[in-house]
Amino acid sequence: MALLALSSACGFTTVNQKRHGRRSTILRSESHSDPKNSDRAHIEHFLEEAMDNDWRMFRAKLVAQEKEEEEQNPKQKDFSKNSNCPQSIVANDEKLHRQGQIGELFAGALSSIFKSNKSAPPETAPETSIFAGDTVGGAHFIQHPEKSNAAEQNGLLYDDPFASEAELPIMMPKTTIDKHRWAHEIPYIEPGAVLIANEKLGGVFHQTVVLVIEHFENSGTFGVVINRPMEGDLQKIGSDPIAHVDLSLKMAFKNSQVTYGGPVLTEEFSVLHSFGEVEGARKLCPGVYIGGSDELMTQVRAGTMDPHHALFVKGHAAWVPGQLNREIQKGVWYTAAVSPDFILRYAGVNLTPEDNANDLWTDIMTCMGGKYRDIAGRHGGTGDSRRVTP
Repeated sequence: MALLALSSACGFTTVNQKRHGRRSTILRSESHSDPKNSDRAHIEHFLEEAMDNDWRMFRAKLVAQEKEEEEQNPKQKDFSKNSNCPQSIVANDEKLHRQGQIGELFAGALSSIFKSNKSAPPETAPETSIFAGDTVGGAHFIQHPEKSNAAEQNGLLYDDPFASEAELPIMMPKTTIDKHRWAHEIPYIEPGAVLIANEKLGGVFHQTVVLVIEHFENSGTFGVVINRPMEGDLQKIGSDPIAHVDLSLKMAFKNSQVTYGGPVLTEEFSVLHSFGEVEGARKLCPGVYIGGSDELMTQVRAGTMDPHHALFVKGHAAWVPGQLNREIQKGVWYTAAVSPDFILRYAGVNLTPEDNANDLWTDIMTCMGGKYRDIAGRHGGTGDSRRVTP
């Protein structure tokens, strides 16, 4: 299948789980048919990290190298200025032709990874109702229940974005990137990607960063907001009478951070972590895992996991088939791939002086550079912490 050499190496998989309308199974995920020993899973995670076995970092290096070459070649730079997206990573035929010095194979890989077979949708005026935020990410399930099944299917915007094995470049990218801080635009939706709210979007999703958990053409999309830390820890927030959190879990992770994940099933909790693909958990992307709370609780009690390195998410966001694609077409969301440390910002990641510790939306947009840095400069600074009424 596509990019087997990279995807199989890092264990990139998706599993169809229960979604809105049923009890969420993310927190206590069903065990795999052949569950990994927790020690083995943890070792695999560290080995993967040590060996840079991350196809997303490979792609990020390609993007960074492409930008460097644009800056070094005035003609490419002029072409970028005339583009609707100056820092776009979506390669088209003319752009690839101008990158002939990279080599035919390298250009082929870039084309397969970043190019859509469909032309970009025409620009349309933003719809006030969408940017008001009351129909975004499952908010309408609460405010307008009768509209929950109103969306019609229109398929994915993009075909499989990955190159075939034959198209993998012989030349590995020479550009280096900061493993802690990297982010770039992608023209499609994938598990482990993030949706960054357009600066015009209001409501509960104003300046949110949403981690995509699942995305299927026929069953829709769901994700979790990762930059809305709530006041209080799991022990306090999980003590709400309607919260579905076991007492033993609250005690083991009593001081763990909780973030507001979205307006759907707000009584349910999920857990994000970097410990590894332990029993009951699954990998969203290299370095980021969801679920496996029972095994994580065992590791905390054994003293092999720091409970501060788990981020509990209250509720989630959901889109019926075709809905998220239309929102992206209308400019409601920017779609990006980012480093695991950005995703797990509130799960005990070590910060650096370069990090904007309390404003993940601004931090990611700034790291993406170009027009995104300009948008962050004009609209950022609001910060992640704010009152949210689910």
